[in-house]
Order: sequence, then C-alpha cells, then structure tokens
Amino acid sequence: MNEKVCFFDAKPYDIKMFDEVNQEFGFNLKYFSSKLNEDTVTLAKNYKIICAFVNDDINENVVEELYKNGTRLIALRCAGFNNVAMLSAYKKIDVVRVPSYSPHAVAEHAVALAMSLNRKTHRAYYRTRDNNFNINGFMGVDFYGKTCGVVGSGKIGQIFAKIMSGFGMDVIAYDPFPNEQAAKENNFSYVSLEELFKKSDLISLHCPMTSENVYMINKDSIAVMKDDVIIINTGRGKLINSKDLIDALKNSRIGGAGLDVYEEEEKYFFEDFSSDIIQDDTLVRLLSFPNVLVTSHQAFFTKEAMQAIAQTTLQNMQDFVDGKELKNAICNNCKDHPRRCTMKRLTK
Repeated sequence: MNEKVCFFDAKPYDIKMFDEVNQEFGFNLKYFSSKLNEDTVTLAKNYKIICAFVNDDINENVVEELYKNGTRLIALRCAGFNNVAMLSAYKKIDVVRVPSYSPHAVAEHAVALAMSLNRKTHRAYYRTRDNNFNINGFMGVDFYGKTCGVVGSGKIGQIFAKIMSGFGMDVIAYDPFPNEQAAKENNFSYVSLEELFKKSDLISLHCPMTSENVYMINKDSIAVMKDDVIIINTGRGKLINSKDLIDALKNSRIGGAGLDVYEEEEKYFFEDFSSDIIQDDTLVRLLSFPNVLVTSHQAFFTKEAMQAIAQTTLQNMQDFVDGKELKNAICNNCKDHPRRCTMKRLTK
C-alpha cells in the first residue's frame, strides 16, 4: 500500500503541482485547506508523514500531539522553519525542508518591488485606468551610480546583487559568514552592517531570521540610513520592526518599502479578506502609504519554483520511506550553514 501523506494549508496551486509531480512517486496524498495548529492537529492522526507550510503553527503542543498520533516526519514545503518547535521534535520527529527551489524567483521579485517603488508603476497603473495620464508625483531616480546594500549573501542575495550590478549600481553586502569567491563572481564587496545602512540608497534583505537579527531594521538602524532609502524585504517579516518603519514613513525618512513578508502575516497572507475588515491596525497602516508596496509572500511563486518545491518535498518523503539519509533534514545543514545549526544551538 502506498504511504499516506496529509497536507495542511493546501491551496489549489499546491494540489495541482503536487498531484502532477506525485505521478513519479505514487504517494497517497490527502489535502486539507486548514492550517496546522492545535485545533486541527487531530486531522493528522495515523499519518506517519505530514506536509506543512510557512504559516502552519507547529508549536510544542502540536509536535507532541503529532508524535502521540504516529507522525514521524514533518515535510516542510518551504525553506524557513522558524514556525516549528524544533527542540520538541528533536529525536522524535524528523523535520525536512526545501533549502533551495528557485533563488532567481525571489531575487527577481525583489527587483520588481524595487523598480515599482522607484518608478511608481503600481500607482501609475491605477491612475491611467481612470484615464488620468498626469505624471505628477511619479518622479523616480536612476539606479545607475547609486549604492545597493544586500543583507545576506546566500544564493538569493548573490543573484540579486548580480542583477543590481547590471543596473550599474555599486553593490555592497553584509553577511556574518562572507563568501569572497561569490563576491568576486557577482561583483559586490563586503562591509559592516552599519556601513551598509549608512551608504545604501537601496537595501534588500535576503537573510534567514535568527535570534540575533530579529528587528534588525528598527528606529536605531533607520536613524543612520540615508533619507529616501528604499527598503525591500523578501526574507522574513520579523527582520523589520513594523511600528518603527511606520514612524519613519510618517516622518518621510524612508523613500519606500517593498514588503513581501510581514511579521504578523500568518492570519492574512495567502487568504482572501477582500470582503472583510482587517483587524491588524499595523498592516492596515502600512497598506495606507502610497510608497509602500505589499505583496502576499509571493516572491517564490513561479512555475519553476513550485515544480522544484514539489519534487524536493516528495523526494524527502521517499528517502524517509526508503530509510535513506535525509539530506534536507534541518540538523543536516550544519556543515554548510553553521548559523542555521538549530540542534547545536538549542541543545547547548
């Protein structure tokens, strides 16, 4: 009998892509539209493998309930795992992820946000649809000759740096684990984080979220930035203190903010609230600014990326069923990504 797998927070595009790729594997897939949390964890009873996404709440209680009900593998169809109580899962339930799917997709989306904010194309679209062809208020700047700061020089950061270098920007980067070979190949140089904040006309965040960099963009870091700086975040929502960002926007310290992620996105992103009143006052305030562009965690969302996510996720499951090494298990990434060594950090 084919192994049963239950999916949480499954959207139509998930179902279509996973059903397509699953023809190669033959798992018995069961899809639930509900997010995984303490109220829905009972749906996973008797499923040895479950598949979850970024906004599923896999806290300590959920992990314990999963383990009690027979789950032995949590297959994340995403790269991030900060929504999983890893210490609770340690030595009970294996947790695998998709460490890389299409870094080009995320990097290109970050570029799109930056270009739209600079040249106001998102606002121009609505103006011309009303037959208003006035360009007043739409003046941008040449990116050519300006300084682009990239925080995080992994695959996505490297691709973003290379693209912005192609615009003729001077690209600088910060990373606690510098990759000088990548810097040489992609035409950027490393500086301290403070120097990056001070010099950059455009700042793009491409780093994982750790306990050390929560709210790295805050009132103090914004205070040293240039006036009219554009900030792009396609990383994790809590890299930016939203209230401090709002204060800076109100005081015209920030030229624009492109946010594909938001620190309290779990309730709203990926869902349709067009007929409802949003209760999150911070999100509502961000959406009210003409120089803020919010997208709903869609930077990864290309056909190529979705195919890669499905392929890697199902292969992770197959390796588990076959008793093979789980190459994409969270704690197997230590040698390549020492800062992400979750188990070493949690079990000290």
